[in-house]
Amino acid sequence: MITRKLETALAVLNGAIGDYLVKAENPLATDMTLAHRGVTYRPTRDELAKVHPAPTAKVAIFVHGLMCSESIWERADGTCIGTDLARDLGFTPLYVRYNTGRPIADNGAAFASLVSDLVASWPVPVEEIMLVGYSMGGLVVRSACHVAATAVTAHAADGADGAWLSLVKRAFYVGSPHLGAPAERLGRALVGLLRSVPDPYVQLAVDLGELRSDGLKDLGDADLRHEDRARRTGSWSLRDERHPVPLLPSIQHFLAAGTLSEDPLLARLFGDSIVPLPSATDGACTSSETMALPPSHVKIFPRVAHIDLARHPGVYESLRDFCMEIPS
Repeated sequence: MITRKLETALAVLNGAIGDYLVKAENPLATDMTLAHRGVTYRPTRDELAKVHPAPTAKVAIFVHGLMCSESIWERADGTCIGTDLARDLGFTPLYVRYNTGRPIADNGAAFASLVSDLVASWPVPVEEIMLVGYSMGGLVVRSACHVAATAVTAHAADGADGAWLSLVKRAFYVGSPHLGAPAERLGRALVGLLRSVPDPYVQLAVDLGELRSDGLKDLGDADLRHEDRARRTGSWSLRDERHPVPLLPSIQHFLAAGTLSEDPLLARLFGDSIVPLPSATDGACTSSETMALPPSHVKIFPRVAHIDLARHPGVYESLRDFCMEIPS
């Protein structure tokens, strides 16, 4: 078991240059795995039975965000949303650890494959899967669902990777930038502007700026597919006001967002300090013209910063009420 400080350092390193670590076949690159109490394990029958001696037919899979590990869900007393779900609703919580510097599309495909292996190897028949994504993790969840839906629709040879999607009844997104991250778009626009400055030191700064990982760059427009990434521009503005990969109608979705300020304008502009409110709420999609999410499926937490959302007790209460509102 590695120490928490080393775990955090590796998570930050992977988030910053994880794509390069993969290309260089560097052993510091984090694989897409499950993790329990700081130890990673594979979704094989033997390892699952060892880590989860009392599995239930309902599983909740937690996916962390950029430069994080599964420890982002933990509270100071050692509890977390997962332990609360196990206690109150009988879900077995599973935590994913992955390289957040890789393209979101690659992580989505890897997550889809991991869930497929998990369902095949789970010690008891799986009756329900709930997906819970924090920040970038919510985009990885969306990407994986798109991969699975595409495999099922196309009846591809590897379509088994999509069979698990029929077990997903609910998806819960915590502070996820569904409409992208303005800070990343500002960064790429600045890099584009500085490229025109004929100064070697400025160009060095530009080169250093371009070293940020594919995962970081994908956050600008919330790119979930490689074809979306290919359309990336150097503009500050969002490329698509309505996301080209919509939330799947076969799943009940819940969006949780934080705001630093209770002032409506400040909340809209700055959100939880990282993700603006319109992005975290997918454009506040509560009308038939967008996603037709019921207002009760979009919860805003005033004076809760981005880093605190994953472990906030109010977020769990909303998740619990969401599960009770929509029975299995």
